[in-house]
Amino acid sequence: MYFVETLAVEGLGNRSYLAGGSAHAVAVDPPRDVDRMLAAAARRGVRITHVVESHLHNDYVTGGLELARITGAAYLVPAGAHVSFDRVPVADGDTAALEDGLVLRAVATPGHTPHHTSYVLEDVGTPVAAFTGGSLLIGSVGRPDLVEPRLTERLARAQHASAHRLAQLPDEVRVLPTHGFGSFCSSSRAEGGSSTIGGQKAANTALLKDVDSFVADLLAGLDDVPAYYAHMGPANAAGPAPVDLTAPRRADAAEIAERLAAGEWVVDLRSRTAFAEGHVAGAFNFELDGQLATHLAWLIPWGRPVTLLAETPEQVAAAQRELVRVGIDRPAAAATGRPEEWTADGALRSFPRADFAALAAALAADGDPVVLDVRRGSERAAARIGGSVHIPLHELRGRMAEVPAGTVWVHCAGGMRAAVAASLLDAAGRDVVAVDDSFDSARAAGLVTAA
Repeated sequence: MYFVETLAVEGLGNRSYLAGGSAHAVAVDPPRDVDRMLAAAARRGVRITHVVESHLHNDYVTGGLELARITGAAYLVPAGAHVSFDRVPVADGDTAALEDGLVLRAVATPGHTPHHTSYVLEDVGTPVAAFTGGSLLIGSVGRPDLVEPRLTERLARAQHASAHRLAQLPDEVRVLPTHGFGSFCSSSRAEGGSSTIGGQKAANTALLKDVDSFVADLLAGLDDVPAYYAHMGPANAAGPAPVDLTAPRRADAAEIAERLAAGEWVVDLRSRTAFAEGHVAGAFNFELDGQLATHLAWLIPWGRPVTLLAETPEQVAAAQRELVRVGIDRPAAAATGRPEEWTADGALRSFPRADFAALAAALAADGDPVVLDVRRGSERAAARIGGSVHIPLHELRGRMAEVPAGTVWVHCAGGMRAAVAASLLDAAGRDVVAVDDSFDSARAAGLVTAA
């Protein structure tokens, strides 16, 4: 008998897997905080004998090297990946025996990267699961444009071929990708949480279209690439250092003010509602319950010190765990409690929140409020509010001068990114209203026009 346990990598839209039998197991594409993988193995009473990577990841820092060091496991990395550490290079067709009857077989599936490799788990000679990494996803494939622009079309064609190669597996084989659950490594939004080869034959665009149509549609649909991706690949190739998740040093109000004055980032992890009601002047709001790691790592100047503000130490610890996964290793400091305690005089800034109905009323009243759309270009291409200014959230800090004078009503698709943008504008001294509402409500309020 075999087992497969899924470990969701919260916030980044990825998954890692622990698979094995009665005594031994393999860890597939582990995140940097390896304690969760070790705990899963301990619960099952198995020893991790192999750690495998499907590719050098662009969207998170791997824990594979550290997990292999801790456990003594063989560290399997695709042979074509150029790395600076000792590993077992894996080529197409290589196998690794986990225990009697349970074998892992490497399948070359280039496309997401040139060296991408999937792994098929075989139980007594029968394929039962395919760890497809960034190759065949649920309803989609991994994007081919993260390595080198000149390789993108070639890799897109390779993705099509790799998907069809995996489709030769029996229909009942489980498809277990690393990407595709909200990850920006997915070429399009994947649907559903689980599938099989048979299910993908009936639903995956890579298996339903001819190669030319598939490539044309894939390239046309590629979205923005988070800025921090440029740092993840090199970090993984160099061999990531072990993480330190101990509590950061405590900052008082004076130190918070000093760090703000020095141009460091002070990040308030509280809900956008609480932040709007009262916050430290100059702080930025990245909700812990949002895609914290993705958006903070995307926006922050790389290497800039970060101080975390939260209601509880547990929230700081959760944020630390998310941030180490994208290479933001140690907060400079942290403070917990109430926002009044984070300033010397207890004085706080605030700004209003509103819905799209209120925005419609404001437009009808004076006809000329500043409406700022911080969605990505692909979202705006589908529909927009007439007369709105468009600056994607990840470009806002560098384009503040383009925001017209006046009170800014900032919106996104659901409210979370608008809250981040509102905090950036507020810190820059602008008067802002955060539209905290679903974009469907903008349609209902008659605000939306075709792009």
